[in-house]
Amino acid sequence: MERRPSRLLTAGMVLLLLYSVLPLFWLVVNSTKTQGALFSSFGLWFSGPFALFDNIQQVFTYGDGVFARWLANTFLYVVVGAGGATFLATLAGYGLAKFDFPGKKGAFAVVIAAIAVPGSALAVPTFLLFSQLGLTNTPWSVMIPSLVTPFGLFLMWSYARESIPDELVEAARMDGAGEFRTFFTISLRLLAPGIVSVLLLEIVGTWNNYFLPLIMLSDPQWYPLTVGLNQWSEQANTAGGEAVFNLVITGSLITIVPIIVAFLFLQRFWQSGLAAGSVKQ
Repeated sequence: MERRPSRLLTAGMVLLLLYSVLPLFWLVVNSTKTQGALFSSFGLWFSGPFALFDNIQQVFTYGDGVFARWLANTFLYVVVGAGGATFLATLAGYGLAKFDFPGKKGAFAVVIAAIAVPGSALAVPTFLLFSQLGLTNTPWSVMIPSLVTPFGLFLMWSYARESIPDELVEAARMDGAGEFRTFFTISLRLLAPGIVSVLLLEIVGTWNNYFLPLIMLSDPQWYPLTVGLNQWSEQANTAGGEAVFNLVITGSLITIVPIIVAFLFLQRFWQSGLAAGSVKQ
């Protein structure tokens, strides 16, 4: 018997889709408007002269081109922070899944407990620690905390435990392969979908990180995009400040483009890794 699609379910999915796409549509529409047109036109449709390319040019030239510096800083924090966090989570998760050592249960319990602690609760203690080390207002104060990802470690532990048969590791050891060779030539390929998943999570988390750099950094030259654009947004409320909401909106649109590109690029490896893993297992 052929099952008829539920109209109620379809309508609900369409509403959820519209709810998800609407903020992005608003961002695209308002990035094409001038400062004056933002407050004199309907926010969900185009109006006035098409100013997208002028806004983009102003974004990269306003404030002596500081936006480009913020963009470069964000890439630096993502490459070192997200890349390093993914690499360390992969090593640690694999080690917890495939090696027995004294204190393993205790270490795993610490990881589980760390997942339950929100990052905002650790921001102030982290700031005090880095202040004592003299690392505040430096890029290290943003990159080093980003290297720790308890959830990513747990995810890699779970994936390594299920995707890599113990017999395969034991066979490699019996053939004389060392632990590093076994990991980099055999296990790493099977862990590819999990690695990409953690990498995507860390890229998005580091790219959108706001609170940590806000309290760690006082020099605008080291700001990431999140803090820098918020500074532009708030400068209209300061004495003598200039309202540049059109640049804030256009800068926000530029900010999400690398995230979309990264997701589309890594999605290929994610899907191919899942397919390869299903065939091998």
